Amino acid sequence: MSMENAAWHSLWRMSGDKGKAYAATTPRRVLSFAASYKNRLLVFILFSVFSAVLAVITPVLAGRVVDAIVAESGIEVVLRIAVLIAIVAILDAGVSLVVRWFSSKLGEGIIFDLRTAVFDHVQKMPVAFFTRTRTGALVSRLNNDVIGAQSAFAGTLSGLVSNSVALVLTAGVMFSTSWQVTAVALVLLPVFLLPARHFGKSIALMRKESADLNASMGSQMTERFSAPGATLIKLFGRPAEESSQFALRAGRVRDIGVKMAMRQFFFVAMLTLVAALALALVYGMGGVYAIRGELAAGDVVVLGMLLTRLYAPLTALANARVEITSALVSFDRVFEILDLKPLITDAPDARVLDPGPVPVKFSNVSFAYPSAEKVSLASLEDVSVLDTRGGETVLHGIDFEIPAGSTVALVGSSGAGKSTIASLLARLYDVDSGSVELAGVDIRQLRLDSLPSTVSMVTQDGHLFHETIGSNLRLAKPEASDEEIWQALERARLRPTIASLPDGLDTMVGERGYRLSGGERQRMTIARLLLAAPQVVILDEATAALDSANEAAVQAALAEALANRTALVIAHRLSTIRSADLILVIEDGRIAERGTHSELLAVRGRYAELHDTQFAQ
Repeated sequence: MSMENAAWHSLWRMSGDKGKAYAATTPRRVLSFAASYKNRLLVFILFSVFSAVLAVITPVLAGRVVDAIVAESGIEVVLRIAVLIAIVAILDAGVSLVVRWFSSKLGEGIIFDLRTAVFDHVQKMPVAFFTRTRTGALVSRLNNDVIGAQSAFAGTLSGLVSNSVALVLTAGVMFSTSWQVTAVALVLLPVFLLPARHFGKSIALMRKESADLNASMGSQMTERFSAPGATLIKLFGRPAEESSQFALRAGRVRDIGVKMAMRQFFFVAMLTLVAALALALVYGMGGVYAIRGELAAGDVVVLGMLLTRLYAPLTALANARVEITSALVSFDRVFEILDLKPLITDAPDARVLDPGPVPVKFSNVSFAYPSAEKVSLASLEDVSVLDTRGGETVLHGIDFEIPAGSTVALVGSSGAGKSTIASLLARLYDVDSGSVELAGVDIRQLRLDSLPSTVSMVTQDGHLFHETIGSNLRLAKPEASDEEIWQALERARLRPTIASLPDGLDTMVGERGYRLSGGERQRMTIARLLLAAPQVVILDEATAALDSANEAAVQAALAEALANRTALVIAHRLSTIRSADLILVIEDGRIAERGTHSELLAVRGRYAELHDTQFAQ
């Protein structure tokens, strides 16, 4: 590595984020994590050592060529040494290839393991985690921090080993060749290292600010370029203000980029000058010794060639602490995610529900949403301190049953607890006290992976992924054939619409399904439910956002979906739940009234009040 390349490498390595600490247990956890790679690591380190040895041999052989020429030892001797140099070069290329292969296998393997571990763990987190967390911050952990952690194995570890070996070998050869010249060359070492520290720190701060500004621009673009965000900006007429805010951040990034470029160039130019001065000392002092006969001419060449191989590992080792700290910070940020405990897990003896009808029973259920400290991290919410609110009981002693094949409707004011009850039945959360039972079995005793085939929910949002219509529907049944999907679309009153599309089932629905109308998105979610064929159906405001025409189509599809199934229906429009077998009026987390439509009207209570308000005209 040339001195100029060494300077750039040093600067790059030192420009990491130094402002963050890491847990004291992180190094031990990293070593534990690396245990599964110990065989590959050992081979990787051995080849790195071999590579360092070969790097020292070449300059020594080059010096011997010069000595052979000066001594007129003959063509045969020169050619023999030249062949050795060629063999060393071939070996070095082969060893470098092996080191690179192991480095890639280790690095990419660690990225794979960390990413899949975090991804799998995040999927186990409760809904409250996702409602609090910034999506961009979470994605950053899966990308930037995982790659930063990977560098500890692929780069820093091999660097520590190879640079240590190279330093010892190079220093040994140089001192054995001429300790006087070597000592003089090392006098300039502080001039090399001190500016590296200074410039490294200043550039690290600029890199951090630039990264933060880029993250802000990324968040702004993610929110504003989504269909809902773009619609909001257009509706409220603020594109100029948005452009101004973006330009301010982009302008600051531009200014930082210019300043960093100039400081980096000055840094590299200065270190290149120091290297040149050191080389001048070696050749000047070594040349004088050679002319006096105190040093062979070939040794002067050896010292000059080894000089860069001495400074480069010295600089790299001096900065190893920064590299290791940066990698440990990345590991720590990944471990932060993995240390968040999922609130909903399988019981040790969890089982699958037996086939047959599935009645539902809520027995004295009380529930409070988890506080932020149980489900989130301040760094994921972009706050300094987590919100201390939460933990207040929102459901109090909820008791009711839904016989198999029957429909129970929940009505009441917004925020009364209706959707919370539905979330407990789908086991998006677990009750704090009491129980929710399916066919007489506490839902906490059922395997989590078996619940989607038993309980399915249709929400008001009707969320779809930016994938094809077929992919969105197969989420409920991955093995479903095209014919099964068409049948589900037929039953959801959507087949003619999808059949009219140029790509049919291969049509991309757009982000959040925005290429479809609200009624079409809702019927897509009903078709998905029909494919899943659950015994228990939850409808949470499934028609609240639809107009009358779309509501009629969706209601017809829902009638198909609810046939012979146990159902829990939440609706603001009381006209949609008149035929329910039982209606529960939920107020302040309690069941205020219960009965059929006619019974509740007769008692002239809260239900009658809601009814009269909706049908006053």
